[in-house]
Formats: sequence, structure tokens, C-alpha cells
Amino acid sequence: MNFKRLWIIFKARNREFFRDKAALGWNFLFPFLIVAGFAIIFGDKSYSDFKVGVFPHAPGRIQMTTQGVPDTFFNTRHLEFIGFGTLAEGMQKLNHHKIDFLLKRGDTPHQYWISDTSPKGYIVEKMFLAALQPAHSAPQVAKNAIQGNEIRYIEWLFPGILAMNMMFSALWGVGYIVVRYRKNGVLKRLKATPLTAFEYLSAQLLSRIFVLMFTLVIIWVGCDLIFKFTVAGSYLDLCAAFLIGGLSLTAMGLLVASRGTSEEFTSGLLNFITWPMMFLSEVWFSIEGAPRWVQTVAQTFPLTHMLRAIRKIMNEGASLADVGWELTVLLLMTTACLSLGAKMFSWHK
Repeated sequence: MNFKRLWIIFKARNREFFRDKAALGWNFLFPFLIVAGFAIIFGDKSYSDFKVGVFPHAPGRIQMTTQGVPDTFFNTRHLEFIGFGTLAEGMQKLNHHKIDFLLKRGDTPHQYWISDTSPKGYIVEKMFLAALQPAHSAPQVAKNAIQGNEIRYIEWLFPGILAMNMMFSALWGVGYIVVRYRKNGVLKRLKATPLTAFEYLSAQLLSRIFVLMFTLVIIWVGCDLIFKFTVAGSYLDLCAAFLIGGLSLTAMGLLVASRGTSEEFTSGLLNFITWPMMFLSEVWFSIEGAPRWVQTVAQTFPLTHMLRAIRKIMNEGASLADVGWELTVLLLMTTACLSLGAKMFSWHK
């Protein structure tokens, strides 16, 4: 390998990217907007898991106990009470699953409505009935509580958004661009130089990693100044996990681009790869309760192992040794994709 040739391609690709102001700006703006949106919706610690409608009552959120609603039920944690003027208004929200439980204010017997198709409604009903039981009739149980660290949803989601942004940037910023170069004849002219396929792909890989990590640091610092994320582990370990994960995603993009000649086909192939990866790699939600075969498929994606390592470090305080398995899998995927991509690489259409 000639490092001088690799360095020249590395610089040329970086200059091309930074001169494209629109692409550069969108790489910063897109993840920030997603983080800001979810922080506004879910960042408030008063956000509740279950919503209870109460009528007749002044419209809006009910901040303190009101007559006709059992105090024991009202003081149950993770319940949000919303007032409605009439039964019709409450039923409309209940039918569309915008609330989970509808209660009429008044003396006993209490009247309530739930939807048979709402799992949350079933849970709230059980909570309501339990709240009505006399204290002396409570079953004899022994409570064992642990002191856990509260993890906000936005802190769990933030690594997923960053990793998703890296995935799109790595696959589209490398796979799509290399295919366009091949179609436009740029690669054909480069073949006339002493540059080898492995040097060219390695330069593309390093260039993209530089862009990914540069973007990551800027977005992280900007979001942290506003939303104040808690990192239980080491920032150096976190950067190492992002770096290795970015290498694996970029190498996958190079593999996709090694033979592609049609931008349309490459675009479809990249969509076919990115969308299942985004949903099955736990970017937005956990797949812990999914069928076994779904979890097995998810293990074939580098994004799955990348996010698992990052969240262990950020949310649980794990070290690099603790996420050694995930990082090893990512390095093996990087080596396999880069080697196979260099072997299959074609300079021509």
C-alpha cells in the first residue's frame, strides 16, 4: 500500500464533501432536529405512561385531586388525568386510543369506560379496581425495592439517532457516491494511475470516518449544551465504540458500491439495507419481546452491535472490556466487507 496515494484520495474526498454546503449542513441539522423534537415530547419528567379522562370537568390536564375521583387512584404514579366537558368528548378520545381510561365523576358506584382493544386500558382498569379496595383487605406481601438509576427516554434514544445518522451517511455517502463515480467515468480515469482498488477503498473509508466523527462531536456537544445528557461511562470508550461502528457501516457501503453501475438500483439496495437495520437494531425501541427469529436477524446488522456497545457505555457505565464481544463482531464485519469489496471492485461500468 502506498500511503501517499491514499492520502491524496483522502484529501480530495474530504474537500469535495466540505465544499457541498447543503450536504454538510443537513448532516448537522437532521439529527439535531430529531433529538430536539423527542426532547420536547418525552424530555419532561412529568410525562406519564397512562392517560385517564375525567368528565364532566374543565378541559385540560388535572393538576390536583377533584371531587368524585378516588384519592388513592388519583395519587397513583404514572397516571395523567385529563378533563373533558362531556361524555361524547371523552368517548371520541377513547375510541381513537388517545386516552386509555374514561371515568365519570360522581359518587359510587363509579362508572368508567375502556376499550377492549387497548392493552393500556386493561392495566389502568386493574389499577382503578385495586385502588378501590379497602386498605385492610390488601394481600400480605413483602416488597423488595432497588435503587435504580433513572434513564430518560431521550438519553436512551440519543445514541440511536446518532448511530442512525452515521448509518445513512456511511452507506449513502460512500456507496452511492462510488457508483456515481463509476457511472460518470471517474473511476475509469483513476484506473490509469498506479492507485490500487484497496488503496482507493481504504481512502474512501478513512475519509468517511473522519467526516462521521467530526459530525458526531459537533452534534454531541451542541445537543449536550441544551439537553444535558448523562454519560455513566468514559467518553473515550464512547468515541472508540462510535469509531469502530462507523468503520463497519462504511465498509458495508463500500461492499455495496464495489460492483454497482446503476444509481437507481444502488438507491433501492441501500434502502433495502438501511430500513430493516434501522427498525431491527433498536434505534427507536427495544425488540426484547420480539420473536426469536427477528432477534436472530438483528444480530447480523452492524448497527445492532454498535448500539448495544454504545448504550452499555453511556447508560450502564461499561468499559471497552465489557463490550469486547460487540466490538470484536464489528471489527470482523469491517475486515470482511472491506476485503470482499476490494476483491470484487470494478473500475468500469
